[in-house]
Amino acid sequence: MTLQATPTTPVIAEPVRGGPAVTARPAPARLRALDGLRLLAALMVALYHYGGRDGEIAQAWGGSPAGQFPTASSYFAYGCLGVQVFFVISGFVICMSGWGRTVRAFAASRFSRLFPAYWLAVLLVTAVFALPWVAYRAVSPSDLLTNLTMLQMPVGADRVLGVCWTLWAEGRFYLLFALCVVLPGANRSRVLMFCGGWTLASVLAQAGGSQTLQVVLMPQYAPFFVGGIGLYLVHRFGARDWSAWVVVGVSWLLGQHFVMADLWHPRTTHAFSYRSALGIIAVVTFGFVAVALVATRRLDRVNWRWLSVAGALTYPFYLIHEHLGWVAVGVLHQRLHLPSALTLPTCLALMLAAAWLIHRFVERPLTPRLRKALNPPVRPTR
Repeated sequence: MTLQATPTTPVIAEPVRGGPAVTARPAPARLRALDGLRLLAALMVALYHYGGRDGEIAQAWGGSPAGQFPTASSYFAYGCLGVQVFFVISGFVICMSGWGRTVRAFAASRFSRLFPAYWLAVLLVTAVFALPWVAYRAVSPSDLLTNLTMLQMPVGADRVLGVCWTLWAEGRFYLLFALCVVLPGANRSRVLMFCGGWTLASVLAQAGGSQTLQVVLMPQYAPFFVGGIGLYLVHRFGARDWSAWVVVGVSWLLGQHFVMADLWHPRTTHAFSYRSALGIIAVVTFGFVAVALVATRRLDRVNWRWLSVAGALTYPFYLIHEHLGWVAVGVLHQRLHLPSALTLPTCLALMLAAAWLIHRFVERPLTPRLRKALNPPVRPTR
């Protein structure tokens, strides 16, 4: 999952129709509250993977997580919705970072941001799973190489990272945004047209049942990306931009529908956990409201420096936490006999420490070099 919040100074580049011109207030150099929200969403997903589902994690615990956390596991099950929170943040940040950039600069920024940590995570998880004492199967050499492209899902290769499906969704969003907004040049009208067009096209793709169109237009995820874009328009042009709020409102309504259709089931259904309708809607609403508070600058005072570190750790943590967490939980709980209540925070701390190492020794040196190589500065002609 991506999304590094970049410095921004919102400036009204065009008037908001239907009302007086809005003067943008000075913005902080970095939206640190957004960094904190990103880490919170990542921790939600991690709690879901460690205690809110069955599968390989049950093997790591030596039994179902519901037995390890009889009460908390039912709440951890909602953590999968952290992905939808990520997508709202992604819509906000990608619109912000793509505004005023060329397609080449935008592509270089996204590629250099995603791939260094991703390549290491793929190689690291494969290497750990290949250890003789680790009970989880590594992918074949061919599938490992395919995973390095980040295109393993459309071509049907086994995945090294379980979370890579979200990167496949992110990549399709980047492509749509680059072609429809960045290439012709971002402005308020064009972004609003993109939001409306994508929303309508995705709904029609869902209704028509075309698998190809659904892969391209992502009806179940589009409302979250579009909602985040709408919230960036609010941030850039002011809270009186009612067109942007309409985009956000429609996106929230559609987003909760698709999540309900995917996650809700009757209480009698045999499943690991039961998620109530109100609980699902509440978490989806939280994601929109939290980013809206950032967009309207209600959280500008949340400007602690450590949140920048939290934001920097989010992506590498997100990449490695699931599969390396299986190994860590097994070692801590079954071999070292730590109680569940101590194993869980210890595992989270270990994954965050590993994420810091990846950020410090992989992302920080490689990302700017890769970005510069892909989009070298233009030398003035004599």
